[in-house]
Amino acid sequence: MEATATKPRLARGLNALMGEVGDATTGTTAATAATGAVLPLDAIVPNPYQPRKQFGDDELKGLCESIKTHGVLQPLVVRKVGDQFQLIAGERRLRASKLAGLKDVPVHVVEFDDQSVFEAALVENIQRSDLNPIEKAAGFKEYLDKFALTQDQLGARLGLDRSTISNLVGLLALPDEIQGALRNGQLSVGHAKVLKGVYDPAQQLAFAKEAMLKNYSVHALELLVKQHKNGGTAEPAKEPAKRDAVEKTAHVKGLEDDLRQRLAVKVEIKVKAKDKGQIVIGFDTNDDFERIMQALQK
Repeated sequence: MEATATKPRLARGLNALMGEVGDATTGTTAATAATGAVLPLDAIVPNPYQPRKQFGDDELKGLCESIKTHGVLQPLVVRKVGDQFQLIAGERRLRASKLAGLKDVPVHVVEFDDQSVFEAALVENIQRSDLNPIEKAAGFKEYLDKFALTQDQLGARLGLDRSTISNLVGLLALPDEIQGALRNGQLSVGHAKVLKGVYDPAQQLAFAKEAMLKNYSVHALELLVKQHKNGGTAEPAKEPAKRDAVEKTAHVKGLEDDLRQRLAVKVEIKVKAKDKGQIVIGFDTNDDFERIMQALQK
């Protein structure tokens, strides 16, 4: 079957799962109100195809407090597997509900095969969560290997360009230490794209460490790599030279990592001069924004 023929089916299925089921921002739960579906938490088992591996403690605590106050506003999506129900969408809500001490939760039960469950998990996280690039890459690769599809076919099913999938899967060829930096936000996909153009893993790692130490932009890293390929004869890169004047210390990097772990979002401390700089906190969803604001107001 051609991949393009299945794309509309998947799109309608995900709209039903994530749009018509309920709206977390307004508190509406039309599907649950109509079906009255509620399940005990111990009847729900995790999604084996969940691509997201990291869930920040503070992120879950913030959602837990919200659930204690308002309840679970958006039903979890599950399918029946034997005597239990397997989670398809709503991993954060499931974990936070357990922390909140709930005994049961609202659900929407659907009939999905393994491939559709995998696709739903990928799309939910890509569209609604701060899935890091390595988690995305690993999820795509696992899907491609399990269902023997091409990158073109996966792109058609998920509504993504093939090049997007190819570039992400290619990150898995980088050294483990660089993949770790991509996971925690120390390096961006743009940095990784530059490093993939360097064919010696040891040199890749050396460039990556220098980029992290000196807080190089993608452009600055490109200049550094270009200078190295020219045998050091190129003009010195102006941007790296400027940033060399104020290096990010191990203490600052440690604080940066601590903030990332506490807030579960991308955080960058930009040191511009002695005793001067900026703290930049990124967010991708309204849930992230509200959780960050709650943490800052404590």
